[in-house]
Amino acid sequence: MTDRRLDVLAIGNAIVDVIADADDAFIAREGMPKGAMRLIDEAEAVRLYEAMGPGREASGGSAANTVAGVASLGLKAAFIGQLADDQLGAIFEHDIRSLGVEFDTKAKSDVGATARCLILVTPDAQRTMNTFLGAAQRLGPDAVDPAQVAAARILYLEGYLWDPEEPRQAMYKAMDAAREAGTKVAFTLSDGFVVDRHRADLMRLLDERRIDILFANQVEAESLAEQSDVESAVAALKDKVETLVVTRHEHGALAVRSGERADVPAERIEKLVDTTGAGDLFAGGFLAGEARGLPLRQSLKLGAICAAEVIQHYGARPEADLRALAGDLLA
Repeated sequence: MTDRRLDVLAIGNAIVDVIADADDAFIAREGMPKGAMRLIDEAEAVRLYEAMGPGREASGGSAANTVAGVASLGLKAAFIGQLADDQLGAIFEHDIRSLGVEFDTKAKSDVGATARCLILVTPDAQRTMNTFLGAAQRLGPDAVDPAQVAAARILYLEGYLWDPEEPRQAMYKAMDAAREAGTKVAFTLSDGFVVDRHRADLMRLLDERRIDILFANQVEAESLAEQSDVESAVAALKDKVETLVVTRHEHGALAVRSGERADVPAERIEKLVDTTGAGDLFAGGFLAGEARGLPLRQSLKLGAICAAEVIQHYGARPEADLRALAGDLLA
């Protein structure tokens, strides 16, 4: 029997976030799609950083945020992501290990600079992300150890990293190892642009049953299914994947598995501060529930609790004691 020493192993972008306040006029002047993510090159990253207001640095990256949540809930997590051998790389490596997340990917000196995401938070708490992927998109198949994949209950793959060729091949290798070991494969669509660019590829993954758990927000689900409303999208996708999870912002979330459907409302909060990381932490809570074998509704509830915590402060990593917030769910 395989020793499942890890609950969740994630593959994603290793990014350091720089978060700053901005008004709507700044977003408009810069021509950014408010509330979305765009990819930028190193020159634009330098220019925009200089134009931004004072920033707060914090290690980030979608899948890395997710496993930070898993670890904060007291479960065993690991992360694979490429760093450069530079100052930001050292910051990221220290931060993720300090959370108790297993991280063994070797930093390299020939992959450009460590990735960073310049996040602008407007007064309505919407975050507009400008991402320079740098070294993160140079993650290759050699970074994936099939034995580590086999040691995990769930392999979690970040859609943002599906774009460049090298990381895509790394994720294919991981999916093959997961299939051989009986490890569940979870995939997050990450953003509408990922769906727009790779819809055919993503549908093929579903048709080939390479994905067991699919995470999408409402817009991503509708785009992938090419439907105009969430219920039609769910109907089109639910039979293509073992577990479909759709988040709906303030309207909560739903999940469908083997004919069973569960819906939960969003958790009540005191103040909305910054939506950065909401979907990432939701996935962390849900995956923690799945790793512990919780019923579908309880896994959704755990995801909603984690998402509610992270949107009440700046940054995409939890600050409160998630285990305490989870209460009896993980007792």
